[in-house]
Parts: sequence; C-alpha cells; structure tokens
Amino acid sequence: MARIIDGKALAAEIRTDIKDEVDMLKEDKGLAPGLAVVLVGNDPASEVYVRMKKKGCDEMGIVSFEHKLSEDTTEEDLLKLVDSLNKDKKVNGILVQLPLPLHIDEEKVINRIDPIKDVDGFHPTNVGKIVIGDENCFYPCTPYGVQEMIVRNVEDLKGKHLVVVGRSNIVGKPVANMMIQKSERANCIVTVCHTATKDIGYYTSQADILVVAAGRPGTITADMVKEGAVVIDVGTNRIPHPDDPEKMKLVGDVDFEAVSKKASAITPVPGGVGPMTITMLLANTVKACRIQNDEE
Repeated sequence: MARIIDGKALAAEIRTDIKDEVDMLKEDKGLAPGLAVVLVGNDPASEVYVRMKKKGCDEMGIVSFEHKLSEDTTEEDLLKLVDSLNKDKKVNGILVQLPLPLHIDEEKVINRIDPIKDVDGFHPTNVGKIVIGDENCFYPCTPYGVQEMIVRNVEDLKGKHLVVVGRSNIVGKPVANMMIQKSERANCIVTVCHTATKDIGYYTSQADILVVAAGRPGTITADMVKEGAVVIDVGTNRIPHPDDPEKMKLVGDVDFEAVSKKASAITPVPGGVGPMTITMLLANTVKACRIQNDEE
C-alpha cells in the first residue's frame, strides 16, 4: 500500500519556515512583505480562495491588500489599478484572481503586472525564465507545490522518468519545464501526454513519477501505473457521492483506491496538492520582497 503524501502536513511545515523568514525580514531589515489580491465580481469559488489567501497572509505576518471590484469594472479601470500596485513599494506581490469577467482580457491584465511582482508566475517573462532555467523568477504556485512534493518524496531525481498528463499553461507545461532543468530539484527525463496521445497508458506505465492534471476523474487506473511509482494527483473534480447521489464528492484524476495499491507514494484528493498552492504563493511573496529590496 502506498505511503500517503500529506499536503496539509507538508504545507504546515513550509509555512513554519515562511513565518520564520518573515519574522527575520521584519527584525533584521524592517521589511514587511505585502501581497495585493484583486477580485473582480462575485464568483463564489474565487471569493473562497481570496479569503484563504488573506488568512494565510495573516498567519504568516504578510501584509494583505484586498481590492474587491464590481462585476462591471472596466478593463481600463482594472489596468489602472494594476499600474498603481506596480508602483506601490508596500506591495511586493500582485495577484489578480482568475477567472475575470468575459469583457476583460485576462492576458492583457496578466501582462500588465510587473514581472518582479508576478507571484502567480503567469507573466511571459517568468514563463520564459522557467523555460531557460533562470531561478530568478516566480514559479506558478500549483506546479511549485508539486515540485516540493516530488523533491521531498524522491531521493535522487537525476534521470528519473517523470510523465505529466495534461498540457495546460497553469500546471502541465510549467511542471514539465521545471522538472527538466539541470538542478538538484529536477534533472528528470520528462514526457508530456495530452488529448492527442493515442495510448496514454503506454507512457504512464513507464513513469517513475507520475503527475496527473487532466481535469477528468478516473483518467489514470491501476493498469496504467508502474509498480512503485510516485503519483501526484492535481485533479479536483466534483462527482455525485456514491453513498448519497444528492451530495457531491471531491475526487482527483486518479483512481486512488486501486492505484494506491501499486504506487510507493500518492497524494490524496482532497488534502494533497491543494493545500500547497496558497502556501507556495506566500513563499513567492516573501521571495518577491527579498528580490525587490536587493535590487534597491
């Protein structure tokens, strides 16, 4: 039976380190890392995420700047707000909560954020730095959390075959680009599978490390997994609860019960990758504070 990779426990461990670093920045340099979160509209899921981010900031001693805008906010007004946050020295990190209302161009907004404040890691400058292996950048938060889980659960990554299922700009591509780099935290042989892959199982069954971000429950079954593989399930899907169809159950992209009997380690859903995402956002905010003040 696979060892469970407890995302909550790992996130708590990392947050202890973040809190220590924030305390040191305040005591030694008089710096207080600041994160600005911009929410446009009233999307319920986004509102939950924003509350969780504020709670995380409060616990770590990071200053939180919240900007809640109405659904009918114009693109021009949002861009003006981003410009003002770029100039505000108290703000080290800027996060514009996605999705945005349809009348606003998300790409234009992301590109407007100063790359040294792009703690979400979506700006083309940071994406490009990830591709070329420049560590002076910000990794997208979920892939960053995935990497932490891998690093802490696989002793020697050099030459390990890592297979990513999914090619999104948010998870699949960043994970592949991060894990192929020549560093102690990567140096893997990387294969990416996606919707055009004819026989995904052919590739996943060769993986020493399997990262699944397909967005579909039951994508990976036990026959598609190598004995002893480390499996990171990024999926979050809501399906009718088997014991009560009127309720919903949160599951990943992996058949957890069956795959956990073959894997050496596996992340659960919920309680796996999810808790790591906001934690790595906080880590990026502290890193941004250091970078900006070193440059000054």
